[in-house]
Amino acid sequence: MPVSNSVSALKYWRAAGVSLVIEQRGDSLPEVLHWGADLGELDRQALEGIALASRTALGSDTLDELPQNGVLPEASHGWFGTPGLTGHRGGRAFATRFRVAGVRPVVGEGVADVPHRAVQGTVWRAVDDYAELSFELELRLEASGLVKLRAQVTNEGESEYALEALNLALPVPRIADELLDHTGRHLLERQSQRLPFAVGSHVRESRKARAHDGTMLLSAGTTGFGYERGEVWGVHIGWSGNTSVRAERIQPRGERVLMAGELLLAGEGRLAAGESYTTPWVYASYGDGLNELSARFHDYLRTRPSHPVRPRKVSLNVWEAVYFDHNLERLCSLADEAAKLGVERFVLDDGWFLGRRGSSAGLGDWAVDPDVWPEGLAPIVDHVTGLGMEFGLWFEPEMINLDSELARAHPEWIMQPGDGRLPAASRSQHVLDLTNPAAWQAVFTAIDRVLGSADIRAVKWDHNRDLSEAGSLMTGAAAVHSQTLAAYRLWDSLRERHPGVEFESCSGGGGRPDLGIMERAERLWASDTIDALERIGIDSATSFIVPPELVGAHIGAARAHTTGRTHDLSFRAAAAVFGHLGIEWDLVQISDLEKQQLAEWIEYYRSARGLLHSGRTLHADTADSALSLRGVVNAEQTEAVYRLAQVESGLSYPPGLVRLPGLDTARSYRVMLAGPTPDIGPIKLAGPQWWLGGVTLTGSALTGVGLQAPPQLPEHAVLIHASATE
Repeated sequence: MPVSNSVSALKYWRAAGVSLVIEQRGDSLPEVLHWGADLGELDRQALEGIALASRTALGSDTLDELPQNGVLPEASHGWFGTPGLTGHRGGRAFATRFRVAGVRPVVGEGVADVPHRAVQGTVWRAVDDYAELSFELELRLEASGLVKLRAQVTNEGESEYALEALNLALPVPRIADELLDHTGRHLLERQSQRLPFAVGSHVRESRKARAHDGTMLLSAGTTGFGYERGEVWGVHIGWSGNTSVRAERIQPRGERVLMAGELLLAGEGRLAAGESYTTPWVYASYGDGLNELSARFHDYLRTRPSHPVRPRKVSLNVWEAVYFDHNLERLCSLADEAAKLGVERFVLDDGWFLGRRGSSAGLGDWAVDPDVWPEGLAPIVDHVTGLGMEFGLWFEPEMINLDSELARAHPEWIMQPGDGRLPAASRSQHVLDLTNPAAWQAVFTAIDRVLGSADIRAVKWDHNRDLSEAGSLMTGAAAVHSQTLAAYRLWDSLRERHPGVEFESCSGGGGRPDLGIMERAERLWASDTIDALERIGIDSATSFIVPPELVGAHIGAARAHTTGRTHDLSFRAAAAVFGHLGIEWDLVQISDLEKQQLAEWIEYYRSARGLLHSGRTLHADTADSALSLRGVVNAEQTEAVYRLAQVESGLSYPPGLVRLPGLDTARSYRVMLAGPTPDIGPIKLAGPQWWLGGVTLTGSALTGVGLQAPPQLPEHAVLIHASATE
C-alpha cells in the first residue's frame, strides 16, 4: 500500500478506556503523540489539532529541525537519548534514517474475526538505502487496551551488518515523575523499589537468561501512584533470554520514554546478507492506578486460545515431602492421603530418572531409573490415576550434569565460551546446547518417549541455573539468543506432540516469569519459597502481569523449609488460595486435626475458584503498611472475596477501617467472613462487631468508608466475602 502523500498521516485507536494517537510525518517512522486515557470520539480536524499542539519549539543552541520522538528513536530525527537501533557495517552506516516505503493493516486470526479479541494494528515497512537495511515495525492495540509492539530488521546488503541493539520506545507525559520496578533474589523475587524519574537513564538489564533479581514491569507514574490512584504507564518484554528495559528522561526538552528490547551479547546480532532479526514482543499498559494497568494484561491473557478453561486442579507436589527419596510405598501412601483430602493432581518432582539420587548427577538422562523404579513409572501412575487424580512429572530439559551418560557421550553439547574451559558450574550443572540440532533432537526424543509411556497430564519444566558464558562449540559464539529460540521450539514441539499435557514454567522458582514463556505454559511457579509471608508479596507483584489462575501457590509445612518461619495453617492457606492452589507437605506425617483443616481449605478453594480465577484482581492502598488487602471481584460486581493479612506489627492496634475496592457503588452487599474459621492469634480483644453475623452496607460505603479490620497478630489473615443483595 503506498504511503499517503499528506505531510502528516494520523491514526487514532481506542479500546477499553485507552487511546493511541499515532503520527507519521512525511516518510519517517511513526511516533506516538498520546498513549493513555481515552480521548473520546475525535475527527480528523481534532487529530490534526493534537498533532499541531504537540509540536515542540526550537530551543537555544539546538538542531535547526523539529525533533521527532519515534517508536524507533533515531539520532537522524534529533533524538539524543539511547538509539532504538545500534549497529554498523564495518564501521560505517552507524546511524539510520529509515524512510517508510509501505503501510499495511495487521491481519490474521484474533484481529477482526473474533470480536472480543479485536485488534487495531498497523505494520510500517521502511528502508535505509545507505545502511542497506529494511525495517518493519508492528504496533497493536488489543481489545483490553494493552499495547503490543515488535520490529524486524533485515540486512539487504552483501556484507555483514553488526546489529548491537534494537529497542522500541513509547513516550510518557511529563507528569510521570516517579518510577516503580522490582528487584530481588532466589527465594525473594519481585520486591518493589521506587525512585524519582530523574534526568538520565534508569536501566534494568538481565544477563543471566533468568530474572530473580530482575523486573517483570517497569512503570512510570504520577507522584505517589498506587493500586487505586494515579496515572501509570508500564512496559514488559516477553522474552526468556537476556533483556533490557529503561526509563529515559532527556534534556533539554525533557522527553520521557520507556524502552525495552532483548539484550544481545557480543556478536549475537551479526546479520549475513538476507538475514533478519526480530525483536520479542514488548507489552505496554496504561491505567488509572496499578489495578487497572494490571487488568489489561489479565484481560489480554484470558482471551488467548491457549488459556486454560478447565477448573484449576488442586495439586500435590512431592518435592518438600520426599526430596530425592523416591520410594513407591511411601509415595503411594502420600497419594492416598492427598486423594482423601480432595487433591486432584499428583506431581512427582526431581529424582525419578537415571542416576538421580541428588543434584549432582543425572540431568540429561531422561529415562526412568530402573534401580528406583524397576517396573517403570506405571505402578505410581496407575495408583495415582486409580485414586481419581492426574499424574504430573518434573523435567529440566535445558540442563546437563557432567555426571551423566549424555555428558560422557557428548561433552561438546555443553554450552561454553570455546576456549577449552567450561563455565563455572551452578548446582553442579551446566547448560545443554539446544542450538545443536543433534542435542535438541536427543532431548526431545527422550522426553517425548517418557511422556508417551504413561498417562502423564502435567509437566513441571525447571531451569535451575543462570546462563553464564553461554556459547556454542558449533560456532564459538555467544548463543543465549539462539538457545532461547531453541528452548521455545522444544516447548512448542512437545506441546504439539502431547496436547493433553499442561506445562508449568519453573526456573529456580520465579526466574522465568515473562510472557514469552507464558505463551507456552498454563502455570507459573512464582518462587521456590513457600513461606506464606514472603509469597503474599511475591505473588502480588507477579499478579501485575500474570492472572492468579496461572500462578502456582502452595500450602507447605508449618515451618517453612526456605526461611524457618512457622505459620498457622489458616495463614498459609489464605496466602495460597488466590492462586492455582497446591500442597507441598508430607501429608502422611501431619495430625488428624491438620488433615481436617486442610480438607476444609481445599473444599473452600474448589467452591470459590470459579470466582477467584475469572474476576478482576484488586489490591488496596491501605493506610497502614502493616496490612495487605487483596481481592477478586466478578465481572458483574455482584460477588467478591478479599484477603486481609496482617503482615507485620502495626502502630494502630486494633487497626482502623479498611476499604474494599472494586464494588458497585449503586448496590448493597452482605459482608461476612469467608472460608474456614480463621485463626487470628491469641488476641485479648474481641473481633469487630460485624463479625458476629455479617453486615449489609452499600457499595459506596464499603469503597468509601470501609469496615473495621480485625485485630490480628502479625502473620495472620482472614477472608471476607461480599455478595450483592439485589
